Amino acid sequence: MPAHYIWLFFAILTETLGTTALQASQQFSRLWPSLATVVFYGMSFYFMSYALRAMPVGIVYAIWSGLGIVLIAGIGFVLFGQKLDLAAVLGLAMIIAGIVVIHLFSNTNTH
Repeated sequence: MPAHYIWLFFAILTETLGTTALQASQQFSRLWPSLATVVFYGMSFYFMSYALRAMPVGIVYAIWSGLGIVLIAGIGFVLFGQKLDLAAVLGLAMIIAGIVVIHLFSNTNTH
């Protein structure tokens, strides 16, 4: 696996952890989750900067944000008891389909 995909994976992972900590911070009213939010988002942008060395910004951002949305929706469902209706599940499936199309068929994506 190319290094830029590993950096992108870590960027997505830390963004997801940051957003989870943001929910746990209760609007920045709890110190440790609030600090974790800032640290994880900082790490995410740092890792993303390495992915940007080999991939176009639009592609990196599409994959980073799309997979982050899907992962956060799953975490919200499992950890925070947030419900996903059929429309939400279909929308998330379309995000995944869009990422697959970018990865498999776009000439701007670095393989």
